[in-house]
Amino acid sequence: MFKATPNPPQNEHKSRVEKLEEKRLEDATNRALDYYLKPQPAPPPEPDKDQLFIVSPHIDTETLLANASEDLLSISTIAADLADDIDDSRRCVALAISRMADGVKLLVERALDHLETRETVAPGAEG
Repeated sequence: MFKATPNPPQNEHKSRVEKLEEKRLEDATNRALDYYLKPQPAPPPEPDKDQLFIVSPHIDTETLLANASEDLLSISTIAADLADDIDDSRRCVALAISRMADGVKLLVERALDHLETRETVAPGAEG
């Protein structure tokens, strides 16, 4: 059966206290929803005062790995070039540094590959 009037009847006239209470509840609800559904990013940690150099906290992982890879290539090149100019056991040390830098560079490149693979996979498509 259809009623012509709403149940309960709507009261168009609200007191000032009721309006304030309704506004207060609405604000509290919005704050709660914003807290859970729109979390603010955590502020970056405060840098250590004794630290001379820092890495900017807003740089993404891919950029950090790409720069590390380039730096490792430079270290390897410098060590290999140095090995050409020295003899005996010091040459072996310089070549070892070059080879270690090459190995770590391969690890960084693999990490970059994994990062790119993860970004290309659609969310929810992993099984």
